[in-house]
Amino acid sequence: MARRVTVTRTVVSTVAAWFFGGLIFFPILWMVLTSFKTELEAFTVPPSFLFFEWTTENYATVQERSDYFHHALNSVIIAGGSTVIAALIAVPAAWSMAFAPTKRTKDILLWMLSTKMMPAVGVLVPIYLLFKNLGLLDSLSGLVAILCLGNLPIVVWMLFTYFKEIPRDILEAARMDGATIRRELTYVLLPMAIPGIASTLLLNLILAWNEAFWTLNLSTSKAAPLTVFIASYSSPEGLFWAKLSAASTMAIAPILVLGWFCQRQLVRGLTFGAVK
Repeated sequence: MARRVTVTRTVVSTVAAWFFGGLIFFPILWMVLTSFKTELEAFTVPPSFLFFEWTTENYATVQERSDYFHHALNSVIIAGGSTVIAALIAVPAAWSMAFAPTKRTKDILLWMLSTKMMPAVGVLVPIYLLFKNLGLLDSLSGLVAILCLGNLPIVVWMLFTYFKEIPRDILEAARMDGATIRRELTYVLLPMAIPGIASTLLLNLILAWNEAFWTLNLSTSKAAPLTVFIASYSSPEGLFWAKLSAASTMAIAPILVLGWFCQRQLVRGLTFGAVK
């Protein structure tokens, strides 16, 4: 009887997982299918799922109209640069808060997290004027800085949580053996926290890659990433759904492939320290 109940629960859990996974994946599948339709077929009601005239014209048009590789390179530089700088700042900050806390550590962490609760549009005007005065509008360095600072609280919080799961005895043993702070970080802490650090940086990379608000308002052409590339297919005449779907597919493809290959590391990092 117990075995039958276990099998039933397993089947129900599996079916539920596939169902909700399908719900999440369906919009992506529909976008990809729409990218291979003509504009007329994209507006057909009821919509056709597989039985339509497949065409790659939208992808050719998108590439002719705008330089995809230019925007893709900007996205790589912005997302990668902000992730690297965030890691260089967040690792020492999280280490100090986890292993050398003060009376104000919790207050600092809560204050950092509270900055993510404020809508970005509330500080758009001062940020825009600051960027204008500093000559950072439509620049890669400006976008790297704003995205790094925007995601830094999340990175610090996640790394702080991972570091708290590492036994203090290991670090104390390293100090007794004469390890300096740099050696403690490099040879003891980082190797033990690699799963957590990797998942944190991957999440930061995804957030920076998908960021649209700041990139749309602080860049035009020179430093425009793929989010601006997608938005260019919205016009006063309306949305070109087929071409918009093609541009969106080209924009998410790199990060989707990266996430697919790194899913094991991501899951391992997100569950780091869950079981002792």
